[in-house]
Amino acid sequence: MTLLKVDALNAFYGRAQILFDVAFEVRPGEVVALMGRNGAGKSTTMKAVMGLLPRTTGKIEFMNEDIRGMAPYRIARMGLGYVPEDRRIFGDLTVMENLDAGRQPPRDGAPQWTPDKLFRVFPNLAQMRDRRASRMSGGEQQMLTVSRTLMGNPRVVLLDEPSEGVAPVIVEQMADMILELKREGVAIVLSEQNLHFAQLVSDRVYVLEKGQVRYAGAMSELARDDAARRAFLGV
Repeated sequence: MTLLKVDALNAFYGRAQILFDVAFEVRPGEVVALMGRNGAGKSTTMKAVMGLLPRTTGKIEFMNEDIRGMAPYRIARMGLGYVPEDRRIFGDLTVMENLDAGRQPPRDGAPQWTPDKLFRVFPNLAQMRDRRASRMSGGEQQMLTVSRTLMGNPRVVLLDEPSEGVAPVIVEQMADMILELKREGVAIVLSEQNLHFAQLVSDRVYVLEKGQVRYAGAMSELARDDAARRAFLGV
């Protein structure tokens, strides 16, 4: 069963074409990494899937329904969660109030998340339930953004650069969280530059370069392919 399928996706900012026939798919309980250098098109791909770009062509299917051109709030209500790179927490609200803002009803085929369950995954948040989000560190805000998305009980989560600019201990908790989601059957599309982090959690990988998929395969294969890593990732 395929939860999310993208085929021949093209995306534009004004007259400039950013994505060229991007294609990938993700199944239940699978972590698929989108990798590539800065500017490769990873974040643009996620925004296109979530309906946040004004001009796209191609096919985006979620739960066997064509969602391309659908309003972002409708896509989210269907069970497709999105954690943007720039976090976008509500700074004037407390941790608990941010979590309440993301709450959606339970849905068939997806695990149900509660604050207490999230606090077991992110123990740091449990100690700051009443703290305003603006008074949290960048890593703590990242954990809160992920947690708020999970309160929507998504079937698929798009995670954009979760390890970017956060402390190693937070990165470790992010990895644990992703593995917990996998065990519960949630699918994840992970945009990432950190190869070590991606290797820890990902099953398959698509490498983007200049808006095109240049490599697709098992993460274990990329880890062994020195030439592909040097060519596309510079590592």
